Amino acid sequence: MIAMAGVRHQQGSVSVITLDNNPALAQPSATGLMGAIGNTPLIRLRRLSEETGCTILGKAEFMNPGGSVKDRAGLAIIRAAEADGSLKPGGTIVEGTAGNTGIGITLVGNALGYKSVIVMPETQSQEKIDFLRMIGADLRLVPAKPYSDPGNYVHVSQRMAAEMAAANGNTIWANQFDNLANREGHRLTTGPEIWAQTGGKLDAFTCACGSGGTLAGVGMALKAYDPSVRIVLADPEGSGLYGWVKSGDLSIAGGSITEGIGQSRVPGNLAGAPIDDAERISDAEALPIIYDLLIHEGLSVGTSSGINAAAAARVARAMGPGHTIVTILCDGGSRYQSKLFNPDFLRSKGLPVPGWIA
Repeated sequence: MIAMAGVRHQQGSVSVITLDNNPALAQPSATGLMGAIGNTPLIRLRRLSEETGCTILGKAEFMNPGGSVKDRAGLAIIRAAEADGSLKPGGTIVEGTAGNTGIGITLVGNALGYKSVIVMPETQSQEKIDFLRMIGADLRLVPAKPYSDPGNYVHVSQRMAAEMAAANGNTIWANQFDNLANREGHRLTTGPEIWAQTGGKLDAFTCACGSGGTLAGVGMALKAYDPSVRIVLADPEGSGLYGWVKSGDLSIAGGSITEGIGQSRVPGNLAGAPIDDAERISDAEALPIIYDLLIHEGLSVGTSSGINAAAAARVARAMGPGHTIVTILCDGGSRYQSKLFNPDFLRSKGLPVPGWIA
């Protein structure tokens, strides 16, 4: 039980903190890095809630030690590999990632004595590239290629892991996209946390997919508690998952500056996931929400969080006033500063520029 310093009021059946928490009084110290992963708060997104007449709550995954929801995937994948004996003390973890899973794996690996080799497309934000190098990852940047190309970062990481395992042993390929330990970690932690934090009073959950672990795991957990909770996939333009949910054809339209979400294939973690619907969100719809959350509510979030929040608002409007919708605030805006808050970049893409830096 977390003791809160503040005043509670009710939004429907959800208890919401309206004054500051006092972290020093909140909970006992964590046991190392792993004990600090998860148990993130739900934050009421005030303006979206007021606009829709619903309670829209964002799970503040940017408060994990590595700054994103992917800390959970990194921890779950490593613990599963330890449990099945494929990863032994002093071993090496190889992964292909858009950045955040690599950060989570590297930090957990550091804490547990593993080496991390991270393969990432060179088009990802400079902030993530710099951070991975700063925390000691063996970072290998590769040209951005579609999944159908053998040079795609996922395939490169798989081959690299196989070569290293053959040469030295004690090496695993994390394979976040198809490794079901990813979604299982969310089924066992993120989903139950959301259920407990809302007192079981929620109507829908929205989330974008990269590996699919968060949406699938949370969806499985929430549906086990209450099958009527709607699970809605939030998809950026340029991704095929909206088409997969709506018509089964992985159809793609447009493009997006978002990183780490969207797919041209169905990852293994999404197989059998209980998805009720999908929303396709443009950057032009998501970015104003990101800027609004920052300047009016003090929440600095990244591009995928904007996609998620926009989808939550759409679902809220469709369901009507009085409902509770939960979404994921995946990571912080500073991880994308060179894009999200770069007027020249935004103008080159025809996207809105925040007024305070225009």
